[in-house]
Amino acid sequence: MRIPLSWLREFAQVPAGATAEDVMAELVKVGFEEEAVHRPTDSLQGPIVVGQVLSIVKEPQTNGKTINWCQVRVVPEGQQQALTGEGIDPSGVQGVICGAHNFVEGDKVVVTLPGAVLPGDFRISARKTYGHLSAGMIASVRELGIGEDHDGILVLSRIGLDPEIGTDAMELLGLHDQAAEINVTPDRGYAFSIRGVAREYAHATGTGFTDPASKVQAPAELTGGYGVKINDDAPIYGKPGCDRFVARTVHGVDATRPTPPWMSSRLRLAGIRSISLPVDISNYVMLELGQPLHFYDQDRLSGEIVVRRAVPGEKLKTLDGKERALDAEDLLITDGSGPIGVAGVMGGASTEVSGSTSTILIEAAHFEEVSIARSRRRHKLPSEASKRFERGVDWHVAHIAAQRAVDLLMELAGGTAAAGGTDVGTAPDAVTVALPAAFASDRIGIDFAQEQIVTSLEDLGAVVVKNDGGWSVTAPSWRNDLETKEDLSEEIARLVGYDKIPATLPVAPPGRGLTRVQQQRRRLVQSLAAAGLTEVMAYPFVAKADNDTFGVPTAGTARKALKLANPISEEHGYLRTSILPGLLEVAKRNHSRGFRDLALFEAGLVFLPGETPGTATIPPLGVKPSDEVLDALYDGVPDQPLHLAAVLTGHDSPAAAGHAPRPWDWADALDIARLAGDVLGVEIVVSQGRHQAFHPGRAAQLALRSGEVLGYAGELHPKLLAAHDMPARSVAVEFNADALFEAAADVIVARHISSYPVASQDVALVVAQEVPAEEVLAALREGAGGLLEDVALFDVYAGKGIEDGKKSLAFSLRFRADDRTLTAEEASEARAAAVAVAHERFGAVQR
Repeated sequence: MRIPLSWLREFAQVPAGATAEDVMAELVKVGFEEEAVHRPTDSLQGPIVVGQVLSIVKEPQTNGKTINWCQVRVVPEGQQQALTGEGIDPSGVQGVICGAHNFVEGDKVVVTLPGAVLPGDFRISARKTYGHLSAGMIASVRELGIGEDHDGILVLSRIGLDPEIGTDAMELLGLHDQAAEINVTPDRGYAFSIRGVAREYAHATGTGFTDPASKVQAPAELTGGYGVKINDDAPIYGKPGCDRFVARTVHGVDATRPTPPWMSSRLRLAGIRSISLPVDISNYVMLELGQPLHFYDQDRLSGEIVVRRAVPGEKLKTLDGKERALDAEDLLITDGSGPIGVAGVMGGASTEVSGSTSTILIEAAHFEEVSIARSRRRHKLPSEASKRFERGVDWHVAHIAAQRAVDLLMELAGGTAAAGGTDVGTAPDAVTVALPAAFASDRIGIDFAQEQIVTSLEDLGAVVVKNDGGWSVTAPSWRNDLETKEDLSEEIARLVGYDKIPATLPVAPPGRGLTRVQQQRRRLVQSLAAAGLTEVMAYPFVAKADNDTFGVPTAGTARKALKLANPISEEHGYLRTSILPGLLEVAKRNHSRGFRDLALFEAGLVFLPGETPGTATIPPLGVKPSDEVLDALYDGVPDQPLHLAAVLTGHDSPAAAGHAPRPWDWADALDIARLAGDVLGVEIVVSQGRHQAFHPGRAAQLALRSGEVLGYAGELHPKLLAAHDMPARSVAVEFNADALFEAAADVIVARHISSYPVASQDVALVVAQEVPAEEVLAALREGAGGLLEDVALFDVYAGKGIEDGKKSLAFSLRFRADDRTLTAEEASEARAAAVAVAHERFGAVQR
């Protein structure tokens, strides 16, 4: 919201010398955020004055153009020029070259004299051009930065001005004014008006406030006006889309009259372009009081106005010239011809006010927030009106805003107000909240005095009545966000001052802290970072093909995934079922920018929908859902396990003198998984695996001892790497971290370390090629008994000396006892027992 300071001063006691920065500093105290300062003089500097064209000599040029050599008086006749400077004629008459042709001799115009600076750092000086010394420029509104019209210069009589020659044009056009821009949060829609901001400025400074609504003399009752009916037969959530409609008529309007500079200046500073006098008046009243208005050419209306929902198949051509197909939920303004506007969003072209309009029907209505918000989003029609309606507008200001518009049309457009008017609808019940005496103090942590509480609430405009337990507070009509005692407590804290709230850190109750899973996740992430990997965060939005490739091991199997209703792009239309697609994109982006040695990881959620994602209906607002409805909502939420994935590409270290870096390989991907298991105290079973995203011969399956598959690790598929412009033999790992957390013990107990020496023995076993080495290793572990401390595969051989279809697996076995030094015979017996189990299960024979 932009607040012109001259406008704010009409209703709040802003010091004469206060700047936009000063105003924002005060508004910050009551919870608003600073956005920007809008000050025309930051880019526009004088001397810029009113001049009168004395003569025009038209001079055709060889390039086909005709230029005007003008003599322009810039000081009253008979007076000497008081300004000095290079190029300023002491006589008060300047010679100026001008290419525009929309003015004549005698017109009063805006002249930028030498020394002036225009927006874009365009500096005016006397210069030789077209054979003349041009000492200044006759300006257009665009050159002054006050509009977009660049077709011709600004002729002051056409905007209703006849100032004295030599008058400061910047003062005349309101260019010395400035505006403070603040961010208004969605719950404070009342602040989208000068009325609301002036009230907040008074709260912040403790000064007086004059309600602009109190300065308007509106009739207490309106009857005999234009016919209006409210007929909402399909209210959303049971709330009528329109509960008040005020209509006033003004006859004899001259819609071609210019908008006075004071109004167009304020609108411009508030961020709204001046269009025509009727449109400018409707916008001005909206900004001042917060009530959006709509003007109709009453002579183009057909029969009475009916506010109703759209009928399927109806269409409407809106003011932007587009024909829109209407939805059954759209709330419409209609007459006998059909739709003439989307309520609270945009009017229709058929009843638009034009230069020939003489009778204007003013609409000041109150529309329900959800109806307006849905129509605005559905038709992609953001407007100043919808911005206010969907945040809540004061029901009780509609007739006042209509009267304010009537007054301005009479004053500025020469209109005459029709007797009577229309005011239909039912006022909403006032919201009354019980506020216990100690609640605000307990909630905020400040010992508020009773006077502070009552004064703060009354300053808001609330009616406060004392009762036995505290107060009964009736919220003001412009604060539809105050519905609970918590809301009132926050307002008390805001007005007393956020700076009064002590900064104290909460003390955790005994026995509390990070949960078991939080501790596990932290240990896991920190261990990978300590191992040299870099944590990144990728977007959770992926293409369908990515889910089908990375989400399921077998090619050709479609992965069930959640499709986004409003994706950022068609290429990212689904929620991820695997972290690897996003991680690969991050690696690809870094690789393309010259970072060739990468070890990236991410711990994040994946989204695995069940059979029926979501629910068929949405629970209504304002009613607590039943347990059954809540259960259905939770059942429709997709499973979201935490996955951990890593991508390694390039080398494990930078090259250096005497050091040859090693390329990352599949074993490094397995080591990441094993590290995760070690950190959490969970044994991860590694076996030969197959996954369509990984190399068919260099992929491993990761599982728990229970057989539950955690994920996969290994070298990524060459075709996939080529498609992503990634280096060949890049490796990756991904596993379900939540499953790992669940399998981990609550307390990891360190294993006893024996002080007796180890007895090591090796064994090479010949088995069939299809037998997984992991299963043979498991058989050796089982058969060796309690003396076995560790067993590891260190060699696989197939070739000369080994029968076709067979392979040799070499294992290192480590034996140790807790109470004695093992003899060679004991170690050999344990090894023999291990080999016996391998022989029984797989026909393993010692080589």
